[in-house]
Amino acid sequence: MKRSTFDALLSFLGGVSWAFVIVGAWVTFQSFVFLGIVPALMFTFLFIFLAVFLLLVLETMSMARDRNDILAKQNELLEEIRDTVKAPSENTPQE
Repeated sequence: MKRSTFDALLSFLGGVSWAFVIVGAWVTFQSFVFLGIVPALMFTFLFIFLAVFLLLVLETMSMARDRNDILAKQNELLEEIRDTVKAPSENTPQE
């Protein structure tokens, strides 16, 4: 199955985003641990929440792309069906 450049880019960005979430959570925790464990965990949770939200945006873009491709294929099939149904009726004589 041939993938478009857009699909490859979305897959790459998804992988990079997951790596960013993991590394960013660790860096965030390490950056705020001097304030104590509870504030460090709160800031880490906030970072993870925002990063996963951005991941969901990427996934939504991917799903919208897939839905658009499927609708285009369905539209093409419906036009073929319309043309095959319309063609024989034009050849029949009208009384």
